Amino acid sequence: MSRSLSPDDIKVGETRESVLVDDLKRTRIVQYAGASGDFNPLHTDEKFAVEAAGYPGVFAHGMLTMGMTGRVLTDWVGPEALVRYGVRFKAQVWPGDTLTATVTVESIEDTTAGPVAHFTLRTVNQDGAEVVTGTAAARLEP
Repeated sequence: MSRSLSPDDIKVGETRESVLVDDLKRTRIVQYAGASGDFNPLHTDEKFAVEAAGYPGVFAHGMLTMGMTGRVLTDWVGPEALVRYGVRFKAQVWPGDTLTATVTVESIEDTTAGPVAHFTLRTVNQDGAEVVTGTAAARLEP
C-alpha cells in the first residue's frame, strides 16, 4: 500500500516508535523458523542450544528481529518506497523479551530520481540494550 509521502509530510528529526513484541514467545520463534525455512537448532532445540552450544537457551533469529524492526519503517513510508534497509545485529533476543523500535529521519536528500529520506533504526529490549541498529532510505514523492 503506497503512502506517497512528500518532503512536506516528513521532517528531519521526526521519529516513530513502536513496541514490536511484548514477551516474545518460543512459539513465535518456531513459527518464524517454519516461515523462513531456517531450522538452525540454536533457535528451536533447547537441549542443543544449552548443552552443545553453551547458550542459556534458544534465541530468536536475527532476521525475525530485523523483519519486525523494518515493519515500523514500512508502516510509515510504505514498502514500495523503500530503496535500502540494512541492520547490524548487536545482541541476542531471548524468549520473554519485549522489543521496542525507534526510527528517526536523519536527512532528506534531493537526488536525480527525486527526494529520498534517510533513516536510522534502533531496536532495544526491555532493559534498554540495543539488539539491532541500522539504516534505511525511502523514496518520497516529488
